Amino acid sequence: MGRHESIKLKDSTKIKDALDQAREAAQELHGRISDAAAKRGGAAKADLESISQKAKATVESVKASMGAQHEATKKHLTDAVTNLEAAHKHAAEGLKSSGQAFETKIRQTLADARAGVDEISEAIAAKRSAQSKKK
Repeated sequence: MGRHESIKLKDSTKIKDALDQAREAAQELHGRISDAAAKRGGAAKADLESISQKAKATVESVKASMGAQHEATKKHLTDAVTNLEAAHKHAAEGLKSSGQAFETKIRQTLADARAGVDEISEAIAAKRSAQSKKK
């Protein structure tokens, strides 16, 4: 393997790792929201505060992995960012609400996080597809 091929392989592995890490972060976020949705009252609100921060961090992780991506991959990652930003927004709004409005915000947060995870998975699939076409 030549020097340039080795560098390309290294960069490709880094990118894959960044996408995989972003997906893991989004999956963890989804799991936390799911757990919070099963709780009631103050316990759920306490979880929602950390969920809001995790959503924000996950958005940054996804944005950081967008750099050298194929266009189809970037589109899925952009959609994932949109969904994760909505999850962050709904979690923050949930902190200010109670009762039925609170439960609605948790359900919206959960749905947005799930959609974000799905988009990141689609981005990974698009990246693999683009790589296999190059070979």
